[in-house]
Amino acid sequence: MRFVYRLRLDRAVVALAIALAVAMTTTLPARAQITPFMQSVAETAAKDDAIAAFYRANAYQPLWTGMDAQGAARRAALFSALKQAGDHALPVGRYQVDRLMADLRDIRSERALGRVEVELSRAFLRYARDMQSGVLTPKRVDSGIVRDVPLRNRTELLQAFAAADPVTFLHTLPPRSPEYARLMKAKVMLEKRLGRGGWGPQVPARALEPGDSGNAVVALRNRLIAMGYMRRSASASYDAAVEKAVQQYQHDNGLQIDGVAGPGTMTEINKQIEDRLPSIIVAMERERWMNIPRGKRHVWVNLTDFTAAIVDNDQVTFKTRSVIGKNTSDRRSPEFSDMMEYMEINPYWNVPRSISVKEYLPKMIATGGGSARHLQLVDRRGRVVSRGSVNWRAVTARSFPFDLRQAPSRSNALGLVKFMFPNPYNIYLHDTPAKSLFQREVRDFSHGCIRLNDPFDFAYTLLAPQTDNPVEFFQSRLRTGRNIRVNLETPIPVHIVYRTAFTNAKGRLNFRRDVYGRDARIFDALIGAGVVLGTYPS
Repeated sequence: MRFVYRLRLDRAVVALAIALAVAMTTTLPARAQITPFMQSVAETAAKDDAIAAFYRANAYQPLWTGMDAQGAARRAALFSALKQAGDHALPVGRYQVDRLMADLRDIRSERALGRVEVELSRAFLRYARDMQSGVLTPKRVDSGIVRDVPLRNRTELLQAFAAADPVTFLHTLPPRSPEYARLMKAKVMLEKRLGRGGWGPQVPARALEPGDSGNAVVALRNRLIAMGYMRRSASASYDAAVEKAVQQYQHDNGLQIDGVAGPGTMTEINKQIEDRLPSIIVAMERERWMNIPRGKRHVWVNLTDFTAAIVDNDQVTFKTRSVIGKNTSDRRSPEFSDMMEYMEINPYWNVPRSISVKEYLPKMIATGGGSARHLQLVDRRGRVVSRGSVNWRAVTARSFPFDLRQAPSRSNALGLVKFMFPNPYNIYLHDTPAKSLFQREVRDFSHGCIRLNDPFDFAYTLLAPQTDNPVEFFQSRLRTGRNIRVNLETPIPVHIVYRTAFTNAKGRLNFRRDVYGRDARIFDALIGAGVVLGTYPS
């Protein structure tokens, strides 16, 4: 089908070139008289500084509408790319391909040709921006996505395209990350499966477990086969093969791995392809937002997966469970990237002002300073102040002149180590004395920072490149009980992300719950921008 489609597109481009050539030779003045074209380009581009700058530097010569082989090649490459933008989950309609082709066929003057010339540049830049950096502006969709999108210089894009092979250049625009390619492949695969009827009937049972049999088990078996978790089987019982397939499914969907298709697992198994495709489409958009070098070594925190990992040369070398910000408006963990510069062993917990005045201060006022005795009062000069010296009856949230701080200890809210990447959001990774929370399936309990289940091992892995014995290096400082800062000799990028769909190195799809509802908002915004759920014929 793709070959036939491209053949039709090539014929359309040839027909377009012939129509353009006829228009140029029958209605336009001699080639030496190019002022109307140049004037039209200048006037049409005047409202776009980047396009205007390109054409000024290019002496108003055509990039797209020249009748030489180069102009034809650029047009063909651009229209081919725009027509296939849907493969990338981009809004094909916003590039107005049919209108542009009709405008080219209907050219009757050099001024009209100049207008179309600029419109082609606009379409190219819109497509390049969408492909390289995403269709949406993250902060406008959700205030918790504070990621800086890597926008490219638009004039330089036109200049680079003009100097390059057009097909090759357009192929370099999508993110080069292996994850983007795997997500795109998964999207196409699921769309094809959707065209063949999807994964079949849902399982008509609230829960099933090993040893069960009957029609519901057959439906579960067939659905797992359709999803690629089992080989074909005629068994009607919940046998070892079904149990193993359920365990793998649970692993791939962030569920408790017990081999029992309980209510939570069954809810996920019964989700349709139409429920899963939006996660993939949103993940592709998120990849475009992060179309930047991530660092040969970097920290990758996936909020929806409740994990934090250290990645070296695209391989996960360490991974631990995490607890993230609670799903309330003031506690959700934001998404951003920064540089981890140091760790603090035996840290102080400097209580954020919002927590101090909302959670601790009312009780302290009510008890005359008697509550929250584990916290120190610290003045603006960093001195610890006696509670007995404070007139608590005169204190208000607005006038409270102190900060609250918890001294280093095993009961410290940050545990025994924290990992710092200074940022405006006061977010960092840290230990915690509340270890039991890591056994939960859904782990959103913090005020926004990321708690780690295995912070010591995380520290050892970070320190390994700069000391021969990272365990003793860390433990010797821990034993002092004193607050000690350890700088990382090479700062490490930290990426706090939110992926409800992602793949492993072999391309197997993983899905996670939309904990904060962010992906639902992004998908709605993408649909509003013109992205469509595509289907492929069987």
